[in-house]
Amino acid sequence: MLIDMPSRRELRVEDLSLLAEALRAADQPHAICHALEKLGSETIGHRLFTVMRFDSNRSEVQRIHTNMPSAYPTGGRKQKKATPWADQVLGEMKVFRGTAPADIVSAFDDHETILGLGLGSVLNIPIVFDGRCVGTMNFLHQAGWYRSEDERIGLLLGAFLVPAILNGQP
Repeated sequence: MLIDMPSRRELRVEDLSLLAEALRAADQPHAICHALEKLGSETIGHRLFTVMRFDSNRSEVQRIHTNMPSAYPTGGRKQKKATPWADQVLGEMKVFRGTAPADIVSAFDDHETILGLGLGSVLNIPIVFDGRCVGTMNFLHQAGWYRSEDERIGLLLGAFLVPAILNGQP
């Protein structure tokens, strides 16, 4: 049985120009997050897209953008202390890619909500500036969706979030 999979497209130089233009908009972080949500949907794919700001002093992330506010509202906070996920993404600043529901269960306290939304794979991109993680850009989709090449694209796209994330920090 064939499953109809949504198509992805290649990232183009024009896309980066559109992101640069979104950074020039006055409505930050909304403008750049919305542009990344749209472009990320076309090139990486997602059903749930969120952007989190990381407060290393509190070991806490706070949601600054979401495409599913009813399930994951803007402003929501999560503690991220001493877990393998936090060590990898926030500490070592390495991408976390989970391709199966078991990966989500092992990494996230809110796995029941995530799985209840029909999401079975995740791609967490650390947003890094000046040698420290300042946030994450998060893509979630059906099980088996994310590939290793999505990590490279995600890191490139995520770099456009640095000014918007830092702008809201004390």
